[in-house]
Amino acid sequence: MNGKQLKILLAEDDLNLGFLLLEFLESHGLDVKLYRDGESALKAFRTGSFNFCILDVMMPRMDGFTLARNLKSLNPNIPVIFLTARSVKEDKLKGYGLGADDYITKPFDEDELLWRIKAVVNRTVMPELSEPESTFHIGRYEFDFASYSLKLGDVSRRLTNREAEVLRLLCASRNNIVKREQILTEIWGENDYFAGRSLDVFISKLRKYFADDPAVRIENIPKVGFILSCQ
Repeated sequence: MNGKQLKILLAEDDLNLGFLLLEFLESHGLDVKLYRDGESALKAFRTGSFNFCILDVMMPRMDGFTLARNLKSLNPNIPVIFLTARSVKEDKLKGYGLGADDYITKPFDEDELLWRIKAVVNRTVMPELSEPESTFHIGRYEFDFASYSLKLGDVSRRLTNREAEVLRLLCASRNNIVKREQILTEIWGENDYFAGRSLDVFISKLRKYFADDPAVRIENIPKVGFILSCQ
């Protein structure tokens, strides 16, 4: 299994279990984004580049079955594993009828989930991900997302993972608005007060990093989002 290639959408409303699975799978080299309800997961799937999904069946705002049906309409080949506290035969048949690749009943061991992911990958032709743009020229700066480096002349700064992810989203839509909701759901996995305050801190840091080029600005559009303006 190529962990760098596998980008997993994890939809789980039990945040304790969700964060436990997130940390476990990331510790094995997988790229995982956690969403706490079906609607936010669907929004993220539409704007992201996921190629594997792990879905809780019982979730608020949109259950796992409905979410899977929507995901399959967008990408019929996307592999899906369902997580559920119910071992009812009808539920399993419904899940497999929607094209599920596997069905795991809670409680389960994290290693079991990892091996089931590997089994699905080994027997599935994974949807190829297009290579996202990696290097951006921002005014006098050069940003290399692959190495998380921001360079001005001979001076290079190493960004954190989250700083780099926020900047990449702004660069991909430079001179256009990137909505707060999109940044929060894609990078933090949720759109709430605390995630929003964290985002504002990261935006402030990025502004300081571009202080040596007045042609580069990160504008705040109140209650809407941000624009990376540069020539």
